[in-house]
Amino acid sequence: MRLFICLFMWTLLSTLPANAVNPNEILTDPALEARARDISKGLRCLVCQNQSIDDSDASLAKDLRVLVRERITAGDSNDQVVTYVVSRYGDFVLLKPPFNMATLVLWLGPLLLILGGLIAAILFFRKNKKITAPASAPLTEAEKMRVAELLAEDNQ
Repeated sequence: MRLFICLFMWTLLSTLPANAVNPNEILTDPALEARARDISKGLRCLVCQNQSIDDSDASLAKDLRVLVRERITAGDSNDQVVTYVVSRYGDFVLLKPPFNMATLVLWLGPLLLILGGLIAAILFFRKNKKITAPASAPLTEAEKMRVAELLAEDNQ
């Protein structure tokens, strides 16, 4: 039982984000570091693609974390930092890209796939509903007599 609990706890802890920020990247001012972490959590690692740069160990993510901290120490606001990074890497660098013509497929793609799947399922079941089992031929007199005999044997 202890082994099960240890494995369960290890599984839970291994799913937590890694926070790949190296100690030499951390700013000395806690307020600026909190801003950098907040911005980094909204930026996608271009190598990993499903992680923020705050959670990624990739060298490009490290470069982006350093860039964010440089822009913050230069006096940029959070919006200015994000705008600067987006101007260099495009909307793809944002974990939550804006809804515009360039990202329309990103936002509507999953909805269109689900809708297409539902339509395909409806058409499939409609088509199969029309297929029915062939009607069976009526029993012959000999078959009727045999059924009557079998039923009579069961009643005895």
